[in-house]
Amino acid sequence: MWGAVAPDRSPHPFREGTEMPTIITVSELRTILGVSVSLYPDSVLADIIDAAEQVTLPMLVKYHSAIDAVELNSNIATYHVLGTNNFSKGQSVIITGCTAPFNGTFTVLSSNDFDQDITFYEANSSLYVDGMYTAGRPFFTVAITNADISPRKVIPSGTATLSGASTYVGNPVVEQAVTALSKEIFQARNSSGGAIQGVDFQISPYALGRSLFNRVSGMLGGLLDVETMIG
Repeated sequence: MWGAVAPDRSPHPFREGTEMPTIITVSELRTILGVSVSLYPDSVLADIIDAAEQVTLPMLVKYHSAIDAVELNSNIATYHVLGTNNFSKGQSVIITGCTAPFNGTFTVLSSNDFDQDITFYEANSSLYVDGMYTAGRPFFTVAITNADISPRKVIPSGTATLSGASTYVGNPVVEQAVTALSKEIFQARNSSGGAIQGVDFQISPYALGRSLFNRVSGMLGGLLDVETMIG
């Protein structure tokens, strides 16, 4: 019987400096906006950049997988993955949302990354591969020194992300997109009702509405993750 892992109450990984890439800096945004430190301290502009990155980066191609179950036996932790397993032996992955001792950065020891046969092996209890039977669900293992932990569900799902991959730092297209969204967020923050009045006194639609990302989606077209585009 699967147990349940309590939700992780630690800060969201997107807000941690080591997890979230800084596409543009506070000083760059301050120069573009032309505002002083006395009016808008660094913490305010940093929050605006973080918000713009959180809107942009989840929509881009990246190597990550959702984790719906974990277990630990003889200092080997196994992470059961929902959907495609994007990891291979020797890669470094960042695990969040799975509670201790499963969170952290680890090196993959083994992985049944049969992505091309995902429909087949998810429908079967086990497969005979390389002279041994392996679990029929996508998974990967890492080394964690800890007492054994019985298999348990992770609710809500945790996340495994390939360390250092697809951070988009230095990508000019992503930099321009984050800059544009940062300016929109800044203007909405300082506009009555979040709407901006033009020189012709016409009120624009709510700047932070559902069209916010669409304003840069054309520029980011070549980088969009098709799995994020539903409907």
